[in-house]
Amino acid sequence: MGWNKDGSTVKALYLGEYECVGVVEESRVSYGGRVLYTINLNEPLSLPFTSELRETVIVGENQIVADFGVIENA
Repeated sequence: MGWNKDGSTVKALYLGEYECVGVVEESRVSYGGRVLYTINLNEPLSLPFTSELRETVIVGENQIVADFGVIENA
């Protein structure tokens, strides 16, 4: 599959701990060659250290647990 996952539905571990599922809005290479993904979550993520819900997260390629590909008509 390659590093560009734009439009793919993925499962990730945000901060290496909080499981989330969503659609990749942007794939980019950061300084040092690390790949980062901006994910629009299917359900807002509640974290214990803040009262704000996260609707979008940024994760590294090593935090992607599963890539379900592009899901049409979902």
